[in-house]
Amino acid sequence: MLKGVNQWCFPEGYPLERLFEVSREAGYDAVELNVNPAGGVGLTMETSAAEAEEIGRLARQYGLQLRSISTSLLWRHPLSSDDATVREQGCQVVRKQLELAELLGADTVLVVPGAVNETTSYDACYERSLKELNGLAREAERRRVKIGIENVWNKFLLSPLEMKSYVESINSPWVGVYFDVGNILAFGYPQQWIRILQSHIFKVHVKDFRPGVGTGQGFVPLLSGDVNWPEVRAALRDIGYTDTLTAEIGRYASDPLQAVFDTSNHLDIIIGRER
Repeated sequence: MLKGVNQWCFPEGYPLERLFEVSREAGYDAVELNVNPAGGVGLTMETSAAEAEEIGRLARQYGLQLRSISTSLLWRHPLSSDDATVREQGCQVVRKQLELAELLGADTVLVVPGAVNETTSYDACYERSLKELNGLAREAERRRVKIGIENVWNKFLLSPLEMKSYVESINSPWVGVYFDVGNILAFGYPQQWIRILQSHIFKVHVKDFRPGVGTGQGFVPLLSGDVNWPEVRAALRDIGYTDTLTAEIGRYASDPLQAVFDTSNHLDIIIGRER
């Protein structure tokens, strides 16, 4: 398996070339870039083909792969919204992710499918997001880039059987799961999800969590939470997963970059690499 780090692990606005330099120095194989709000560093909704290709060239210069693209913009424009205009804005975000991924040679984009809240019921979230994703699957096939549905704290797709049924109902090899190990621990066991979802898993995010805290403050550095990493590694090997484990971890207040280096060492232990 490959070691990856998400752009969010670095200070906001951190220069992209320096980000690649530090990632290479820390021993990562890949960096996951995000489609950021306007004015952000790196990829945005305004990024041109020429700009994306230059970013890809820069990553290759540092020996790094760009295997996936994430974004926070779908929280603003959920595919589950009751407003058709908002849903279309969300679809535009995903289309841009797919376009940029194709230009960069990344094979997967991370998509949050929607969120259940007081104004969006569970069944409405299911039906609306599924309808939009069925349309986006055609764009994914055209671009030859996969859509990975992530399990997040959105009160939606709360069991591995439901997640499996959800992506299978789209009936496209271009739509599957971007599995987040740490997010699951609040209500399940990641190794069980992995063995149930199997080949539907396109990519994997890693973070650690202490469920007893009960809030987002329970996310902690890798190896210091309650994730059973030997079991997770065994489950990933059982399903034949050899792709990237991408860290999505918080920064240390006193030294933001140190977490990037520490996490690389933690990933070596999780993957089982010799150090």
